Amino acid sequence: MKTFVKISILSAVLLPLIASAAAVPGASATDLLGTVKAVLLFVIPILMILATVVFLWGIVMYVIAGGDEDKLSTAKGYIIAGIVGLFVMVAVWGIVQALSGSLGFTNATIPPGPR
Repeated sequence: MKTFVKISILSAVLLPLIASAAAVPGASATDLLGTVKAVLLFVIPILMILATVVFLWGIVMYVIAGGDEDKLSTAKGYIIAGIVGLFVMVAVWGIVQALSGSLGFTNATIPPGPR
């Protein structure tokens, strides 16, 4: 259910951008890609920072747990979630870059990966 809510919120945020790009007379796929690029260049660093903060928060919780098994388990969950989030974002971005390179897209249409 949480995933459905997240997808719904993301759709509610992104669909107006796509619709407004398509509704403009003379708009092309390049304009749409430019809009998507602008959104991605804004969102991706925020998600990377968020995943890093989750990971670091898990480490802090682990250190201050004091041997309490419940707290250690919660901290491990945060650490794993942060690592998985970072890994998934970097891996998907690598796949996007590989596909865009093999299909002949230039970096003008695909935002650069995380640095």
